Amino acid sequence: MHWLYLLFAFGALLIAITTAHTWVLALCLVAALALVGAWARTLYLARAGGGTRDVLTMIDPDELRRLRELAEAKRNGESGTAADTSSADRTPPHSA
Repeated sequence: MHWLYLLFAFGALLIAITTAHTWVLALCLVAALALVGAWARTLYLARAGGGTRDVLTMIDPDELRRLRELAEAKRNGESGTAADTSSADRTPPHSA
């Protein structure tokens, strides 16, 4: 989609070059500038991912606490079964 903005910007510049009217020239130059800005913005959003996060892949605080308890238990040399049995009533994490 971002290439359409660039194509329209070039079209506006072509009209600006070929026109004999000052107001058409000014209008086309402003339109070309706005279209180049829109092209740069959509290109950035397409490459950078738009800055939005996938909410389903985020870990809720309860699951994060359980994972920290498991890591602490492994670090202390425990088997990790005590931490698993205490969280048996919790739902399993979402898999992506």
